[in-house]
Amino acid sequence: MKKVSFAEFGGPDVLHLIDAEDPHAGPGRIRIAVRAAGVNPVDWRIREGQVLGAHPTELPSGVGLDASGVVDEVGEGVEGVEVGDRVFGEGVDTYAEFAVLTAWARMPEGLTFEEAAGYPSVVETALRLIREAGVRPGQTLLVSGASGGVGSAVLQIARDRGIKVIGTAGAANQDYLRGLGAHPTTYGEGWVERVRRIGRVDAAFDLAGSGVIRELVELTGDPQKVISIADLGAPEFGVRFSGAAGSVPQALAEAVDLISRGKLHIPVERSYTLGEAAAAHVDSQAGHTRGRRVLIV
Repeated sequence: MKKVSFAEFGGPDVLHLIDAEDPHAGPGRIRIAVRAAGVNPVDWRIREGQVLGAHPTELPSGVGLDASGVVDEVGEGVEGVEVGDRVFGEGVDTYAEFAVLTAWARMPEGLTFEEAAGYPSVVETALRLIREAGVRPGQTLLVSGASGGVGSAVLQIARDRGIKVIGTAGAANQDYLRGLGAHPTTYGEGWVERVRRIGRVDAAFDLAGSGVIRELVELTGDPQKVISIADLGAPEFGVRFSGAAGSVPQALAEAVDLISRGKLHIPVERSYTLGEAAAAHVDSQAGHTRGRRVLIV
C-alpha cells in the first residue's frame, strides 16, 4: 500500500510517499480502507519532533490520527461493526491507503468521507477543553484562533450548551465566526480592548499559539481559567497545556449526535492527495484555516 512516512524530524520536506506493508487489525481494533484522512496541527508538531507526551514517536514513522473509510478487517473481540461499514475515527498512520483504528463510529447519514475525516480529533479536543474549563451555560468563553477545526467545534458545541463565545480570527473570517454563533473580533493592535467592549470573559482558550497567553490571563483575571493546546510555554504563565486526549469513543458518539441534530458542521477548506501531504502541512502551519484540511485517498 501507499503511505506517508518520515525517517527524520524536520520540515515538510521530510515527508515521503512510500510503499509499505499493509497493517492488520489486532484485538479490539478494526482496519479501514481509508477514503480521507484529517490534517491536524499535532501531525506537523510530531513531524517536527516537538516533545508531546501523549504521542511518543519512533522513527521511521507514519503520519496521521484521523480518518474515514470502509471497514475491511475486524479484530478479535470487536462487536457492533462489520466489514463494509462506513466509519470515521482515530487511529495511527492514517495518511495511508489502509489504517488501523483504535476508536470509531458509524458515519452519520449525509456525511461524506471527506467531511467525516475532519471531525474525530477536533471534536474530542473541543469537548475536553470545555469540560476542563468548567465553563457553564450563561458564561462567556473567549476563543483565540476560533476559525480552525477545533475553534469551529468549540463555537458550535458551546452555542448548543448555552455558552456565549467571543472568537478572534482574521478579518476574512469574521462573518464565518458570526455564522457559528460567536461574537467575532479581529487580531492585531487593540484586540484586548475590543474584547473588553464585547463583555466580561469567564474562561479563554488559546488554539493558535500566537503568543497571546499573557493577554488571555489578563482578560480572565486568573491563569487557571486559561487553557492552551498550541503554546508549549503556557505553563510558564501558570496556564494549563492540554494535550492528552480523553475518551475518543465518547467524543465520537457526541459528534454523531450533534451532526445528526444539525448542531455541528465543520467545512472542509481544502483537500489534498496523499502525495501532497507536505503542502497540506505547510498550509496548516500557516494558520488562518476556515474549518478543516483533509487528504483524499
